Amino acid sequence: MLDENDREQLAELGITEDEVVRQLELFADPPRPAVLVRPCTIGDGIEMLDSEARRNAQQAYQGAAQAGRLLKFVPASGAATRMFQSLLAQRQRPGQMTRAGLEAGAAAGDADSREVLTFVDHLSRFPFIDALADVVAKRGANLDELARRGEVGPILAALLDPDGLDYAALPKALLPFHRYPDGSRSAFAEHLLEGAAYARSAAGTARLHFTVSPEHEAVSRALLDAVRRRCEARAEARLDVSFSNQKRATDTVAVDLDNRPLRGPEGRLVLRPGGHGALIENVNDLRGDIVFIKTVDNIQPEHRRGPTLEWMRLLTGHLVKLQDALSGHLAAVSGAAPSQTQIEAAHRFVRTAFGEDVSSAGVAALVAALDRPIRVCGMVRNTGEPGGGPFWVCGRDGRATRQIVESAQVDMDDEAQRAVFKASTHFNPVLIVCSVRDRHGRPFDLRRFVDESAVFIARKSKDGQELKALERPGLWNGAMAHWHTVFVELPNDTFTPVKTVNDLLRPEHQPPASAANGG
Repeated sequence: MLDENDREQLAELGITEDEVVRQLELFADPPRPAVLVRPCTIGDGIEMLDSEARRNAQQAYQGAAQAGRLLKFVPASGAATRMFQSLLAQRQRPGQMTRAGLEAGAAAGDADSREVLTFVDHLSRFPFIDALADVVAKRGANLDELARRGEVGPILAALLDPDGLDYAALPKALLPFHRYPDGSRSAFAEHLLEGAAYARSAAGTARLHFTVSPEHEAVSRALLDAVRRRCEARAEARLDVSFSNQKRATDTVAVDLDNRPLRGPEGRLVLRPGGHGALIENVNDLRGDIVFIKTVDNIQPEHRRGPTLEWMRLLTGHLVKLQDALSGHLAAVSGAAPSQTQIEAAHRFVRTAFGEDVSSAGVAALVAALDRPIRVCGMVRNTGEPGGGPFWVCGRDGRATRQIVESAQVDMDDEAQRAVFKASTHFNPVLIVCSVRDRHGRPFDLRRFVDESAVFIARKSKDGQELKALERPGLWNGAMAHWHTVFVELPNDTFTPVKTVNDLLRPEHQPPASAANGG
């Protein structure tokens, strides 16, 4: 199916022909869905840290932080298109771009109309209100007057047009998320301040890494330059910030509905980004020690950040305690002649700490089973947010392990599997602390621990043509499938996502009453 031009195209991107063949085989013979055994629940896969465990974790965290072992990793390249989806959809209905039109649509049950009405009715509460008013003024109008007259079209144009704020085309990281007495703060700036409060070393340096799209790297660096001094002064820390792009070598081939490689107008293969699972390569390249992963849209304003900072520290300390214990057992069973007592203790540790039974493994297999990266993942109570959660999943070897599973990985046509998924009590907010070095301090090759079969295959369209697209195993799903995994319950106020622009109206993203009133 591939010719010399295809091979040249692939070589330019660093993609091998064998890799494309592997992907085509996955389209033709998709891997089986995840086989859910049961949800992880408190006492059965999810831990609650008692007061003693918290004290020990806090102490362990302090040692790791002061030694400069911590790095915060934020996937920040996603565009904000979905955040403004209702507003964008409404602009395709010119007849409803007045308040009367929106009210008629809302009365008829149109969700987009309701969302736009909510947006317009609460304009003054958004953190970008001043920037929006400036754009409207430059266009010869007044924002308050437009809203009073119910002229919605010019307001959305100022927010979304390329020559306006163009917010839907920007990454979420660059958008204002919160208001303060001295102005608004972007999600990017909030992550800088949060990282400085959590990952600062004894030398006063906090390390953060953001993945950004190539087209937005320059503006991201410019924003860093603009806010760095103020953030460093407020945090009393030096910010060591780096950026990377998702590698083009992780792009995946698209196919038509007959599984033939899809081609563009010039006959070149259509390649698509491989999804956030491709970022395991970026994490791997950092060669970090303890890496904290958090999504860019889950960030609180300063006055609500206390619980999140506390639990970031506790999760980190809990990880360090596990890492130390694991290293001790590895040292014991890796010796020339480990005793039966040492072997049994290692088996017991793996079963107790990670919920895995490797008692049938010989010593060499036991060492291999122990010598893996660790992740400690915070889980919040499920309140109906869309996304994945913690489950016991049956692997191809018949063993059940703890995994984070998205609905797209499950055969929802299977009534039993659907029931297991819906019975989940907890949700994955993506607050994950990772130990990515072995007991000798050498970085793991994280690519060795990916379940390459845990891909997502989705139906999409491009230029009016139906196609199938393949996403690599998700960063916290299949990309970490063969890690040691621990789930810990977190309070729900550590999870404040912004999926739509109106989520910024939620109390957890609004300033305190005194600040909102200018105090």
